[in-house]
Amino acid sequence: MLEKTTRMNFLYDFYHSLLTDKQRSYMSLYYLDDFSLGEIAEEYEVSRQAVYDNIKRTEAMLEEYESKLLLFKKFQERSRLLKQLKTFVSDDGLSIIESLEKLD
Repeated sequence: MLEKTTRMNFLYDFYHSLLTDKQRSYMSLYYLDDFSLGEIAEEYEVSRQAVYDNIKRTEAMLEEYESKLLLFKKFQERSRLLKQLKTFVSDDGLSIIESLEKLD
């Protein structure tokens, strides 16, 4: 479950601007603020099922965006390569790598 939550948080970070306000709100409350389905339902005065369905549809959308755009996959690969590169460079090179990491 933690692995799915972490993945959804990353996908949300990359693709949240492609979601509707309601989708962003539900996902933020559920994944970032750790609200339960019931708490979100109460907040928006809808059923738990409505919240669940919205979150599941949004998760599928985020996965679809990732399958087409690959932003998260590229981020992971870039992070892996920068970590490897750190083992081969001097102190001056490390500061450049750290600057590159801050861009992500």
